[in-house]
Formats: sequence, C-alpha cells, structure tokens
Amino acid sequence: MEKLVFEKSRPGRSGMRVPAAGVPVRDTAELLPESMRRQSPLPLPSMSEPEVVRHFTRLSQMNYCIDGGFYPLGSCTMKYNPKVNEQMARLPGFANLHPYQSERTVQGALELMHDLERYLTELTGMARITLQPAAGAHGELTGVLMIKAYHESRKDHARTQFLVPDSAHGTNPATAAMAGYEVVTIASNAHGQVDLDALKAAVSEKTAGIMLTNPNTLGLFEEQIQEIAKVVHDAGGLLYYDGANFNAIMGLVRPGDMGFDVVHLNLHKTMTTPHGGGGPGSGPVGVSRALVPFLPTPIVEKVGDRYTLQFDRPQSIGRVKAYYGNFGMLVRALTYMITMGGDGLRQASEDAVLNANYLRVKLMQWYKLAYDQVCMHEFVLSGEWQKKQGANTLAIAKRLIDYGYHPPTVYFPLVVPEALMIEPTETESRETLDEFIEAMRKIAEEIATNPELVTSAPHNAPIGRVDEATAARKPNFRFQAAIEGQVSAAQVAERPAGCA
Repeated sequence: MEKLVFEKSRPGRSGMRVPAAGVPVRDTAELLPESMRRQSPLPLPSMSEPEVVRHFTRLSQMNYCIDGGFYPLGSCTMKYNPKVNEQMARLPGFANLHPYQSERTVQGALELMHDLERYLTELTGMARITLQPAAGAHGELTGVLMIKAYHESRKDHARTQFLVPDSAHGTNPATAAMAGYEVVTIASNAHGQVDLDALKAAVSEKTAGIMLTNPNTLGLFEEQIQEIAKVVHDAGGLLYYDGANFNAIMGLVRPGDMGFDVVHLNLHKTMTTPHGGGGPGSGPVGVSRALVPFLPTPIVEKVGDRYTLQFDRPQSIGRVKAYYGNFGMLVRALTYMITMGGDGLRQASEDAVLNANYLRVKLMQWYKLAYDQVCMHEFVLSGEWQKKQGANTLAIAKRLIDYGYHPPTVYFPLVVPEALMIEPTETESRETLDEFIEAMRKIAEEIATNPELVTSAPHNAPIGRVDEATAARKPNFRFQAAIEGQVSAAQVAERPAGCA
C-alpha cells in the first residue's frame, strides 16, 4: 500500500501565474489601512500543476463510491444512481435556471414539479406534497410542524407528547423534541414490532401523534399497523410516516392506505438521486386532506394551461427552505419514476425484498439473526457470537474493508446488541451478493481461528485503525504551513488521529 504523504509543498515550485493586481502600489494605503495589510507572504503550498492534479486524483480514487462497489448500509438504501438521471439534471434548460426568473420563463420547471408531486401523491396515497424539504430529517421537522399547526388551529393546545418506537431512527425523537414535544418511547414486542398494549397505555389527550416507519428499522413489516392507526386516531393524534424504508413497499402498499396522515420520502434514497457526502438531498412531505392548508409556501398550481406558484396560504407553516427545494434532485427523481414506470417501481421493491431475504438466509449460518422471520428490504444480524470469540461488530466492519466492501450499518438499531444492519437494495446482482456472503463467511472463520487478524483490521486500507471519537469530535481540516511552506513535525503530531 502506497504511503500517504499529504505535505507535498516545496519552496519555489508553482503551478500558476497570478496577474498583476492592476492597482498602483502608491494607492494601496488608501484602499486598505495598515492594520488590514499582510506583513508577510501568505504561506500557501508551493506545487506544480501536475502534482496538484495527481494528488487530488489519487485521493478521489481512494474514496469508496456507489459506482465502484457495494454499499450494504441498512436503512440507507445506497443503490445505484442511473446515469440518465444525471443527463437530465444537466440539461441546460434545467441546470441554468435561476430561482428568481419570472414564472412565464420557467413553465417547464414548474410543470416538472407539478408532475412529480402528482406521481408521489399517487405512490403514497397522500392528498398533496411539498417538494421543499432538503432531506429526510428536514422533511420530518416539516411534517411534525404541520401536525403541530393542525392541532393549534383546533385550539388543541394540550397535545404536548409525541410517541416514538424504541427501534426508531435517531432523527425521530430528535425531530419531535426540536418541534417542542415531549418524547414518549413505545417498547417493541418479542417480534420486533410496536407493542400494541404499550401503545394503548401511552396514548392520552396529550398525544399529538406517533412517528414510525413501516417496515420498521429492523426490516420488519408492522403487521398491526391498522390497529396502531386506530388507537392513535381514536386518541386524537396523527400518524407520521418516516419514509426512509419506502424502498421496500413502492407500488405494493401506500402509507395513506395504512392510516398515515403525514409522509416524508427520501428521494436521495428511494428515487436513486445521489446520496451521501453531505447532500444535496431531497425529502418531500405529503399530507392528508386535513393538513393541506398547512403545507409550506409556495406550492405549484396549474391554472388553465399555465403553472404558477401559489403564495397566498394563510395557515401555511411558511417556507422551510430557500426557493423551491433542491431542484436538481427533483429532476433526477422524476426521470427515475418515468424510466421505471409503475410496474418497474413495484419490481424494484420486490427485488429489494428478495435480495435482503437471500442474504438473510445465507448469513444466518454464521451470524446470529436478531429476528428469525421473513424480512422486507433489510435485516439485522448480531455479532454476539463473534464477540464471545474475541472480535466485536466494529472489528467485523473494519475487516470487511480489507475485502473491498463498505461496512454495513453497525450498532443500530439500539435494541439489538452488536447489531449489523444490512440492506442490499434491488440494484445488486446475485454474483455481488454471493461475493459479499463469502467475505462474511471468511470473516466468521477468521474470528473463530485467529481473532487478532480481525481486531487489528483493516490491513489494506490507506488509513488503518484510528481514534474515531477524537477524529469525529475534533476534526482538523486546515492546512497549516510554516513560513517556508512546510508543516513541522510538531504540527503533524498535534493533529487528531485519523485526520489527514
């Protein structure tokens, strides 16, 4: 493995020529006061253009990407992004738009947003949808704020609690708390689903709603979802659908038909728009008819043969994002839906479920299965057997890197000790799945015979074991150079472990 050298600067080298400022030196005193002028040259790295290009190209090749390998990340739906989506998003008529253009010049974009909303309402069973939210968690907050506005419009101010299952995504309780609600945790039953008796004991006149996803974060379908909806609705609360796992049910069942009042979708997961790296994402939120008045403003309306942005919405919760959402993601999502068609979306979910159950049955030979039942698009293993042999779940994840795979989600959901959460998606071939199964089998065998090989992994990665807590809490991404353009050994030593 090539040794990584990040400090490549050498005094005197240059990859560019900076033109003269065009301002006479004698005038600088008038333009900038003495206190704002540099007294020494800026200590930028000194490198030739080929060195700079090769350095960043080499770094990009070290990045793991969906175009290069398999992401078995549970609950994240890291599936392949078709290149036709990218081509459509780069069409000049879309890519060069400005959000402040007049409506008459952006009719195509407004029509696209109108059509996407129409398709998503059909897919989810909702009455209307806002395309503004920038991602899933943003969509959650938007949805919960609409639920809050709904209760307040009815003068129902006593509803101060939100129910959240103990297997929920971490954003769910955080979102409810951020919206000002007290979070009440609902326990799971022995089958990994919402405990109906616990739910009945928790609902009251204080219940504003419940946040859950179906299938849930254990990859299991909530078989009692209609009973859950009745309990919450009878108590005066509303149901919020976390759409992170929608990839399992597209075209098969609609959240609206299950009884949900609010739904968010992750277009950057389910609809194959790019995912990861900090964004941009897209998290449209759909609502039942009773909550339509509270949708963020503006919404797209069709008046005759023209499309327009409607701002006059007195009960709206207001804007939740600048302009009208991450438009490029909307183009990609609609492209995917048109390309697939209704039958294709349904098949995508069926194949995702098939792939997940194929992995589940194969891997349960070597790893403990948290819930031994048919799963949906994902399932959860436990590394408890391997931990007793000397290597925990984190070690398994690190060792997978040596085999060329991005590790699955680990230690989540929290209700499963030593959790390994795996989602293959529908875009992976059987050959890829078999290769992943073989890697997992070999790791289980290594732990049984030589656990130190696994606990010291990864061995083949550019960076080995790091202090992850320090790297996450105290990252240092700043270039620091001495006057001659070099970083001292002391400065390098001060950097947190794992930071380049």
